[in-house]
Amino acid sequence: MNTSNLLLSDGMRGLFLTLFLFLTVFILLHGVKLAVIGWKTQTKKPEPTKKTPEPTKEEPATVSEPVYYIVEKKQRRTKPSYSAPQEIRFK
Repeated sequence: MNTSNLLLSDGMRGLFLTLFLFLTVFILLHGVKLAVIGWKTQTKKPEPTKKTPEPTKEEPATVSEPVYYIVEKKQRRTKPSYSAPQEIRFK
């Protein structure tokens, strides 16, 4: 009996089974994901469309003065100076 052919056939069978298992799990996983997405879209109820009243364009009767805002300039952070460490004693 030739043992080298047996080892080669076992390796090929293991490779085939590994690829088969990977492809099966890959197809099943993505099939379930797509089924869940499809199921969610089928069960969603369409939201009723509400008509919003158009805002009426009203011109102000009087012309108001322009509004000015005060903007503060950003302050640069100063480098922090640390004090000497304090010792804490627990009783």
